[in-house]
Amino acid sequence: MEQVTVERLGHKGDGIAPGPIFVPGILPGEVVEGAVENGVMAAPRIVTPSTARVSAPCSHAKSCGGCQLQHASDDFVTEWKLDVVRRALDAQGISAEIGSVHTSPPQSRRRAAFSAKRTKKGALAGFHRKGSDVVIAVPNCQLVTPKLAASLPMVEALAVLGASRKGELSVTVTDSLGGLDVSVKGGKEIDTELRSKLADIAREYGLARVTWDDEALTRLPPYHQFGKAQVVPPPGAFLQATLAGEAALLQAVTDAMAGAKSIADLFAGCGTFALPLAEQARIHAFEGEKPMVKALDHGWRNAQGLKHVTSTARDLFRNPLLPDELDRFDGVVIDPPRAGAEAQVEQLAKSKVKRIAHVSCNPVTFARDTARLLQAGYRVTDLRVVDQFRWSTHLELVAALTKD
Repeated sequence: MEQVTVERLGHKGDGIAPGPIFVPGILPGEVVEGAVENGVMAAPRIVTPSTARVSAPCSHAKSCGGCQLQHASDDFVTEWKLDVVRRALDAQGISAEIGSVHTSPPQSRRRAAFSAKRTKKGALAGFHRKGSDVVIAVPNCQLVTPKLAASLPMVEALAVLGASRKGELSVTVTDSLGGLDVSVKGGKEIDTELRSKLADIAREYGLARVTWDDEALTRLPPYHQFGKAQVVPPPGAFLQATLAGEAALLQAVTDAMAGAKSIADLFAGCGTFALPLAEQARIHAFEGEKPMVKALDHGWRNAQGLKHVTSTARDLFRNPLLPDELDRFDGVVIDPPRAGAEAQVEQLAKSKVKRIAHVSCNPVTFARDTARLLQAGYRVTDLRVVDQFRWSTHLELVAALTKD
């Protein structure tokens, strides 16, 4: 048995004591004791608790691997995430004041990737146990929307229908305005009988769409509202995690683009930003995935009261917009994946674009790419943190940058 004091949290939310010794579920300042094996105290006993420790709001918190920080107060988590941002900025020599922090409420995540396995008595659906591939039921999940939490019997029905006895289904369920949008991977090969039974399940549970591997069965359009436009994303397409988080990001982007009459939206997805911004400006959206480009364009063409929106399928990693292309726009919105957009940012830095809205889900690549823009004469005029990944170690940032 060893007794240690946790000094900080790691990037996965584990406490770290000198050694280093990793202690899951423990907060900075807490004194714990337990057996240490390979640098991990897997079953710590808390000797001195932190004042930031709270009772987890979810009954599944001790066993479920879906959340990392339910044992910490909201104020602690907010400050810890702000510190993550500050450290990333400091590493690049960036001095910028962080403005508002928006945290999405409980029961607001609109997409969940459930796991499901057949059992002797039927099936079991939920999330994986911490540090394990064992599936556990999570009927009282406090993270996802109530409709998603109530969808577990449907997920189990899909497992009974199409999972092997040894395999595991991955069932992604999205809470759309048209109904639940379900995408299944890892099941048996689809055939005529399975198509018929999937249609039965869709009717029984009121599903909008069921996609089995790459084949989609649609009863109702699983649409999302982006400003004045209704968009039906392709199965599995990227969406912001919560409606509240999406609204906070959109507000920051809209503020950053104030006064722009012509905007390029880079890594545009299905139009989360492009379509609402089309209420004030002409938009050209660039996205690497053709099905998402098609969904964006269809949403614009069927909406009323929007300015002109054009959309192009283009791989911005291999074929970024060049300065002469960028200079046609008053403003640029860029929302790359976690790896950032080094090649595209390099071209932005060489452009004459006056306004940039930089959205990111990774503080490290955000700071790296922002530092390049600052070297080119841009300055950060607004920086906001949007935490739509409640009780997790993840966060999003959005910055407004301008150049004279």
